[in-house]
Amino acid sequence: MIQLKHVSFSYSAKKKLFDDLDLQLEQGKIYGLLGRNGAGKTTLLRLINGLIFPETGEIQVMEADATQRHPEILQEIAFIQEEPLIPNLTILSYLYTYAPFYPRFDYGQFMKLITDLGLDGNSYMDKLSFGQKKKVMICFAIASNARVLILDEPTNGLDIPSKSHFRKLITEAMLDDRIVIISTHQVRDMVNLIDPILILEDGKIIFNYSLEEIGNALHFEIHYSMTPPDDVLYAERVTGGYLSITENKTGTTSDIDLEVLFNAIMTNRRQILDILEQNKVATI
Repeated sequence: MIQLKHVSFSYSAKKKLFDDLDLQLEQGKIYGLLGRNGAGKTTLLRLINGLIFPETGEIQVMEADATQRHPEILQEIAFIQEEPLIPNLTILSYLYTYAPFYPRFDYGQFMKLITDLGLDGNSYMDKLSFGQKKKVMICFAIASNARVLILDEPTNGLDIPSKSHFRKLITEAMLDDRIVIISTHQVRDMVNLIDPILILEDGKIIFNYSLEEIGNALHFEIHYSMTPPDDVLYAERVTGGYLSITENKTGTTSDIDLEVLFNAIMTNRRQILDILEQNKVATI
């Protein structure tokens, strides 16, 4: 479990990025962390990883203080940054240099993963394309068998087939004792993968719901019309018409569009959150 209690953090004295932030993440889930540019998604990931420290509050990872950076906790965290630092090493040299930091590292799994992705272990990592570098780091994180995987914009730089392969890898790597956090702007790449959905805004987590809770409370529908529909919570222009969000009063299921949902929360936060909370209470 990962728990943040009353966390405050700022890069300057003029404005706090986080103020009294609370968050609890449970094992066995793949969390999708969404937010506008500058909302603090990467900073939040770095706080959890113990790379930076909060000004006030507590951050616990697997019941240990993240700020202490105990080796037994660091070996349980695999953090892939949006633009990872790549050394002048071959893939195999990187493997044998850094894998020993993870006691449960599966060397055979790593070799299979990079082979499946068409990578040569003798290739120098700094000479690879940006997407290939990402592939190596993702394979390393999965094979580490760390209980916390933190991925910052993991599909950035990947081609379409690789994005599909990434979703497959994460799904197959998901274990009951693992927590996966994926920060992304490319939510369409994460369809049927991230669940629950977190939205970071104004220094707090303003949205924390599962796909089931979203689907039970909200209905998504395409209107093939040139004019926006009336009496909806939100409507957005899409190819051929408008995609709307309304309260789900009939219990019917619909395909959730995470990008449109995010835009709706930014536009009509209070009303949508009220509906989600009412539905959550009703189903308890």
